[in-house]
Amino acid sequence: MSFPKTLELPAKHTDQEYDAELRKLRENLLRMGAKVQRMIASSVQALAERNDLLARETIGCDGQINRLELDIDEACLRLVARRAPVASDLRFITTALKFVTDLERIGDLCVHICERVLELNEVPPLVPFVDIPRMADIAQGMVADAMTAFVKGNTDQAEQVIRRDNALDEAFADVFRRLLTLMMEDPKCISRAIRFQNIAKYLERIGDHATNLAERVVFMVRAVDVRHTQERDISKIPPAVDPRDFPTT
Repeated sequence: MSFPKTLELPAKHTDQEYDAELRKLRENLLRMGAKVQRMIASSVQALAERNDLLARETIGCDGQINRLELDIDEACLRLVARRAPVASDLRFITTALKFVTDLERIGDLCVHICERVLELNEVPPLVPFVDIPRMADIAQGMVADAMTAFVKGNTDQAEQVIRRDNALDEAFADVFRRLLTLMMEDPKCISRAIRFQNIAKYLERIGDHATNLAERVVFMVRAVDVRHTQERDISKIPPAVDPRDFPTT
């Protein structure tokens, strides 16, 4: 999965400085999303390769994520205070404020994965579990697609992200069952298996955060909150504005 290299920006404001501020905000969000996506990949690679150095490098990236969160929060608050945004601009900025929280939490979960990797590398390896890398692929793809949906204001893509969370939940349940069976058969591996269970849970939580991102894209574009609802057919929800006019910069 890769993020778009160029931003699709429709009509501009007459205030060029305002345009530049919105553009920088969007670029910083993409930068933060890209770093988080790389952290997911690196943490699972460190697990597969029993690579202490990569695990520690990934943990070190958390500081960059935290700084971006603070910068984006400050930029959003400054825009609200100085520009008094309305309609689609206001939804874009408030969505960005919520996006950074989920992205920062994803970064924290990657750190937790790497911490478990460092612990597992101190003991003999457990039998490989192919579903954990598969969970990582799903989670990483969900984050990437949620960010792309955000940039393009694409609720169809956001809906696909929301639906893929079920596949990640099923993969987690399968990993949990297999590890539980292994622990029952061989009590000596309980400590290692619990750490693998933790890693699988972290990946499942990353999927939950990606779902949050996608749900916020729907609100940003269609001004409808689909959180905590059973109805997930986004195509039935009328857009709040002409999609060609959103997001405005």
